[in-house]
Amino acid sequence: MGNRTVRDATRELLRELGLTTVFGNPGSTELAFLADWPDDFTYVLGLQEATVVAMADGYAQAGRRPVLVNLHSAGGVGHSLGSVFTAFRNRTPMVIIAGQQLRNLLPDEPYLGATEAANFPKPYVKWSHEPASAEEVPGAIARAFHIATQEPQGPVFLSVPSDDWDVETSKPIVSRPRIPGFAPDPDALIELAAALDASERPGLVVGAAVDAEGVVPEVVALAERLNAGVWASPMSARCSFPEDHPLFLGFLHPERKLITAALQAHDLVVVLGAPAFTYHVYHGEPELSLPPLYLVSDDEQLLARPAEGVAIRSTQRLAIRALNAAVGEVERATPEPLARPERPVETSPISAPYVYSVLAELLPDNAIVVEEAPSHRNDLHNHLPITSTDGGFLTMASGTLGYALPAAVGAALASPERPVVAVLGDGSSMYSVQGLWTAAQHGLPVTFVILDNSQYAALRALGAAMGAEKIPGAELGGIDFPGLARSMGCEAASVSEAAELKGALEAAFASSRPTLVHVTVDSAFHKLY
Repeated sequence: MGNRTVRDATRELLRELGLTTVFGNPGSTELAFLADWPDDFTYVLGLQEATVVAMADGYAQAGRRPVLVNLHSAGGVGHSLGSVFTAFRNRTPMVIIAGQQLRNLLPDEPYLGATEAANFPKPYVKWSHEPASAEEVPGAIARAFHIATQEPQGPVFLSVPSDDWDVETSKPIVSRPRIPGFAPDPDALIELAAALDASERPGLVVGAAVDAEGVVPEVVALAERLNAGVWASPMSARCSFPEDHPLFLGFLHPERKLITAALQAHDLVVVLGAPAFTYHVYHGEPELSLPPLYLVSDDEQLLARPAEGVAIRSTQRLAIRALNAAVGEVERATPEPLARPERPVETSPISAPYVYSVLAELLPDNAIVVEEAPSHRNDLHNHLPITSTDGGFLTMASGTLGYALPAAVGAALASPERPVVAVLGDGSSMYSVQGLWTAAQHGLPVTFVILDNSQYAALRALGAAMGAEKIPGAELGGIDFPGLARSMGCEAASVSEAAELKGALEAAFASSRPTLVHVTVDSAFHKLY
C-alpha cells in the first residue's frame, strides 16, 4: 500500500461524515479528486452545473441530510450560481468543492484558473475558502461540514488546486459529531407562554424550518392545544402544517397590506421558522398595524432585521417542544375554517386548477410534490392541499427558476421509498431540462407534469398588475416536451383533453421509469397577489 495522500485522507473523512454520494459535472481540474473512484462512493452526474446543484439541493432537502457537490473551476461555479443562491435561501446543508488549477500555475492566471476563487460565490455561501496548502484540505472540509450543518444551515464553498490531492500527508483528521440545535432563553420562553395563555385569538405562522427539522406533528399539537389558527408564511419552500387540518387558515401573500389584513383576526401572532415577513410586491403601507408579534428563529441575521415584535433565538424543535410543555389549557373559540373553492369542472382547453384537482385525487399519502409553476401557485394552494406531516412539499425559496425538475431527481434518490411528482411550468422546466437524463440513467420513477401555457405567465401577470400590458420576451411555444423527454431516456405522454388526464397520470404513477406528462393548459393568467 502506498503512502497516504490528501485524497486518501479526504475519502476517509467523507466516509465518516456520510458524504459518499457526490453530485457533479467533472472537468480537468477535478480529475485528481475523482481518480480511482471508490466502489462505496456514488457519483451522480448532471449535464450542467446549475442542474447538479439543484439535484443535490433536492437530495438534501428530501433526505434531511448534508450533501457534497463537486464543480469545475470558475466556469462550473459560474454556471451553478443561480442554484447556489437557491440553496442558500433554502438553507441547504451543502458542501461544494470546486477544482482549481495547479498551484504553481496560479500566479500567471492560467487557462481554467479561478481568480479569487473564494470570493466568487459570495455572499450566498456561509463560508468560502481556498486552503493555503495541500495538507490543510481535509481539515478545511471538516470545518466546512460543521459550518454547513449548523443552524441555520446553508451551503459552503472550497476551492482546491488539482495537485493538492496527490500530496502525501500524515496530518491527523479530527471528525467531530454534528452540532445539535439550541434552546430558547428560559425567560423569553416564559414570557411567550404567558402571552399565549393571555391571548383570546392567537395565530401561528409557520415557515420552512419547521418541516426541515421534522417537527410538524409538534406544531399540530401546539395549535390544537391553543386552538389557534395556522397560516403558511409567504413563499414558504416547504409545507409545515397539514393543509386539510381544520385549524389551517391558508397562505399569507408576500405583500404588506394583505398580510396585515389577514392577521387582524388575531390578538397575538407567533411566527415559527420563517421571516416576518417575506415580500415580493409593494402596494403601499397598510393603514392597520400588525397584532403583537413573537418571532422564533435560529437565524441571527433574520432576527436582526428591523421588524415589529419580540425575537427569540432557538431552533424549532426545542422551542416548539418547550412551548407545548409551557402553555396552559385555555378555553378559546375555534377559528372559522378555511373555505375552499369547489372542484373545477372539465374544460377545453384544460385549466390548471383541474390538473391540480386530479393530482389531489390520485396522489399517494406519502408522495413528495416538488413544485415550480409560479403562475399557478394559487391554483395549487386551492386544489392540491399538501397533507403530509413529513416533507410532502418542496420548492425554491429564492424565486430563481430551474430548481424543481432536478430537485425532484435528487428527492427520488434520497427517498426511493416515496413517490415523487414534479409540477412544472413550461418556462421553468427549460432552465434545467437536462435533469431528465439523470433521472433516466438512475431509473427513477419520477412523474414530471408540465403545465404548458406557452408563455411566462407569471411575468405577464405581474406586468399587468403594474400596468405594463405589453412586455417582450414572455411568449413561448413550439417546444416538443415529450420528444425532449424520450430523447433523454424517459417515457412521455401528451394530454390536450381533460378526459385524457386521469389515465395519463395513473399510467405515469404506475411506471417504474421516469415519465413526463405534458399537459396543454389554457393561456389565461390570473392575479398572483
